Amino acid sequence: MGAVSPARGARTLSGNQPQQERSRATRLKLLEAAVSCLAERGWSGSTVSVVAERAGVSRGAAQHHFRTREDLFTAAVEHVAEKRQNALKAVAHNLPPVGSPARTRIIVEELVGLYTGPLFRAALHLWVAASDEEQLRERVTALEARVGREAHRTAVALLEADESVPGVRETVQGLLDMARGLGLANLLTDDSGRRERVVEQWAGNIHATLRLG
Repeated sequence: MGAVSPARGARTLSGNQPQQERSRATRLKLLEAAVSCLAERGWSGSTVSVVAERAGVSRGAAQHHFRTREDLFTAAVEHVAEKRQNALKAVAHNLPPVGSPARTRIIVEELVGLYTGPLFRAALHLWVAASDEEQLRERVTALEARVGREAHRTAVALLEADESVPGVRETVQGLLDMARGLGLANLLTDDSGRRERVVEQWAGNIHATLRLG
């Protein structure tokens, strides 16, 4: 068999690249559509067909990327969790100086934001479904544990908290638990007014407890 000419090889590579880009774009549309559906319709109303229609692709295309419904929704929540986590890390580049109460307030607000947006609503529906479906439960449990660990690490890094000091680790974890509780309260009613007051109080508590001033 003769060698492939450079020109032919270049054409083949250039032909594959747009196909790969289209495949990545289709996958991304499916992931974001899945999260939206899960947040709005819950698990029972979020089928692969519904997600495919919202994403503007065929059911066959959806199943090409995600073999099962569980694959699709687990990947979707994980995808948006990573996006939100990256956005939270980016906050570190625009914060007031270390030791400033304003810095602590912004960090607390951003951490609370992890649990009060569409991602948390979608994740909650996935958790409820996982409680009844054994196949899904293992995946969701592992995902939640990983997201929780990453959120804790990010909080510690942003706050520059010293976890070797007794009580600091528990204080940071308490902040995340509080944020999760605010997210739950936000599911039923617009709790933004109360949330602002709680965030203000917690920011002061965190600042004093971690001796950031």
